Amino acid sequence: MIAKYVYRGDVIDYTPDVDVAAGSVVVIGSIIGITKLDIKAGQLGALALVGVFDIVKASGEGTAIAKGAKVFWNATAKQITTIATGNVYLGEAVAAAVAGDATARVRLGGP
Repeated sequence: MIAKYVYRGDVIDYTPDVDVAAGSVVVIGSIIGITKLDIKAGQLGALALVGVFDIVKASGEGTAIAKGAKVFWNATAKQITTIATGNVYLGEAVAAAVAGDATARVRLGGP
């Protein structure tokens, strides 16, 4: 046998080194997920790898996000952006977000 099915993979196990609040974006190498519940340091929890989430974005001029646009996680600013350089791919916007919006609706993952 070359491969054995383990589980679907919509959610993966995650044990953080520090407390992590529900709704946190977590980057592990090229894996990016979101915590659905609070996870205490050293405790087993889970990261959602699929789903649609409202995620914080920058607001102000030039920060609109078009429906269908690829979005990336800016770990320094802790918000999404359409700028790929220096950021981690997160997913696609499933609804347009205007410049004044505080969040954008994003489908994690991608094709």
